[in-house]
Amino acid sequence: MPQFQRFFQADSPIAGKTVLQIIPALDSGGAERTTLEIADALVRAGARALVATEGGRLVGELQALGGEFHAFPAATKNPLAMTGNVRRLAAFIERQGVDIVHARSRAPAWVALGAVRRTGTPFVTTYHGVYSDRSAIKTRYNSVMAMGDRVIANSAYTAGHILERYPAAQGRIVTIHRGVDLGLFAPEAVEPERVRALREKWGAPPDQRIVLLPARLARRKGHRVLIDAARILRDRGREDTVFVLAGDEQRDAYPRELDRAIQQAGLDSVVRRVGHCDDMPAALLSAACVVAPSTEPEAFGRIAVEAQAMGSAVVVSDLGASAETVVAPPNAAPAQRTGWLVPAHDAGALAAAIAEALDLRSAARDSLSLRARANVRDRFSVERMCAATLSVYESLLTPVAAS
Repeated sequence: MPQFQRFFQADSPIAGKTVLQIIPALDSGGAERTTLEIADALVRAGARALVATEGGRLVGELQALGGEFHAFPAATKNPLAMTGNVRRLAAFIERQGVDIVHARSRAPAWVALGAVRRTGTPFVTTYHGVYSDRSAIKTRYNSVMAMGDRVIANSAYTAGHILERYPAAQGRIVTIHRGVDLGLFAPEAVEPERVRALREKWGAPPDQRIVLLPARLARRKGHRVLIDAARILRDRGREDTVFVLAGDEQRDAYPRELDRAIQQAGLDSVVRRVGHCDDMPAALLSAACVVAPSTEPEAFGRIAVEAQAMGSAVVVSDLGASAETVVAPPNAAPAQRTGWLVPAHDAGALAAAIAEALDLRSAARDSLSLRARANVRDRFSVERMCAATLSVYESLLTPVAAS
């Protein structure tokens, strides 16, 4: 990425600038991880990286990267508290000499908007997901994320959603895909022992092939579709395959529903819920096929991108941004594919794609792996995401030349 290297050299165009990111908490999640990645890029570019947040387990990592943590009640949705926070944040912006304010969530974005209107500071927002807006009140609440001087969308799908809901954002939207850490998500970075340990934990011996669905246990992630596909594959004689559902449970009845569905289908021995996995690179590398059969559109599709970075065969629903992350027919020739796109809710199509992925000969699988890794390296690296974001900051800090 030669065009982006200027940000990370001694004469960086944002060296000496101060950027404030505001987010409710720094515990876990894509928005939180991106906050840290941008803070790291800012520090490497010679800028100050401030984060206003209530705290969280990632604060120590932020500080280790050189970012500055500032305790702020950014999660509150209480209107009276938010009014007071506007004054508090405006004073902080002026005291710290903040050059850019970047909001990553709706409640703190309303506070930040009020503050920057007082201080005249450029304002950036990021749409990390597609928000529900089933009422006029919710649509208004969500609208703050389209009020930035620049509005970053994490996919073309998200950008289209913003324009549909908030046409006035036209001309201010910038699409920047989320990035994957290619130092962490790389086959060569995972020791074989990590893979062996996970397989033993999951009860998957070396002669069994793993089909992995790594996602929290939420209905829209498509676990029921995979269970139905597993039944189809079992009935077709696939007895060397185990289906692993790896993800945190939600506080509802859905996990018990999954257990009943597995039992009723007679799949207790081949479909396993293994809970949270804290070594996703090893998990993805252990799998013969990684699936993301979402039943609702994904705003980005992190699973598919991380799996491709590991060289895994991936099968995802053709919804939302998935078609942007996976190269597959009908959008590309079969010889260019990096995975499979299947209709949502279609267990038969999912089973067929999984079977095709599992049946790849060694040379074809190796070629697919190389294409998948190149796809992520060229389009979805953390470095590219960070440099593109810093370019947005630069555009707001550079005076427009008089005509």
